[in-house]
Amino acid sequence: MKSVHLVLQRLMLAMSVLLLLTLSAVAQAPAPAAPVAPAADAAAPASAINSGDTAWMLTSVALVLMMTIPGLALFYGGMVRKMNVLTTVMQSFAITCLITVLWTVVTYSFAFTTGSPFLGGMSRFLLYGMTLDTVNDLAKTIPESVYMCFQMTFAIITPALICGAIADRMKFSALLWFIGLWAVCVYAPIAHWVWGADGFLNDAGVLDFAGGTVVHINSGVAGLMAALVMGKRTGYGTEPMPPHNLVLSVIGALVAVGGLVRVQCRFCDGGQRQCRHGNGGNPDCNRDRRALLDVCGVDRKG
Repeated sequence: MKSVHLVLQRLMLAMSVLLLLTLSAVAQAPAPAAPVAPAADAAAPASAINSGDTAWMLTSVALVLMMTIPGLALFYGGMVRKMNVLTTVMQSFAITCLITVLWTVVTYSFAFTTGSPFLGGMSRFLLYGMTLDTVNDLAKTIPESVYMCFQMTFAIITPALICGAIADRMKFSALLWFIGLWAVCVYAPIAHWVWGADGFLNDAGVLDFAGGTVVHINSGVAGLMAALVMGKRTGYGTEPMPPHNLVLSVIGALVAVGGLVRVQCRFCDGGQRQCRHGNGGNPDCNRDRRALLDVCGVDRKG
């Protein structure tokens, strides 16, 4: 057990240092020199990027990432048998690394660029064209790089949730192949359907403020199908299979739920402010605002 704890401590320390270095590099990167605008464009509006929104979204990136590592890793690790603790915990860490690479290469482009009603385009393949000043039409007050990282954390936790349905029953290498293909072929299209600017479910008026469809229903159905395909655990019903440490599961659950509540509150507050100050006369936005107020329990007169 000492070796397991030592490995976990080193992994968590390495991830923390990597995150701090990444945020430091983004903060210190010099902005590209702006070209001199012609006289006709002198009245062009200033950049709509809001420093407060950007700061909170960076915080939300850390909160949602914390829901997976260490939150979900501890939650699942405490419920499996002692001999499978390290494998179960490492599944969350490995999925975080795998999805991060796939997201920056192609999955973000498939999910959050315009293409067809069913799948996005390739305009952001390998993040081509993304700079510190570019914004996504779905989040115009923050840099697109921040928006990309925020959505990436949801793309990480969604396949990580599936691991609970197939714990103890799938080889590590097979799991990575399955999760990688699922992220590109299933998660990206569904995210585009619901959240993409031209997704057909988005155009139909489907509302998903914090992943009820894209994350929870999506991962739940995938986990159920995977469990049915894998079948029962060897020895199920004949051998004792006590959980390793339920205290770890409680700690992981508290970390995951704490991050979810904070991000959920930000979704509600941000959506309400956008509809009040940005598109208050838009019927679709008024519909969204009514739904947000109902979900968050906010007084309609506020």
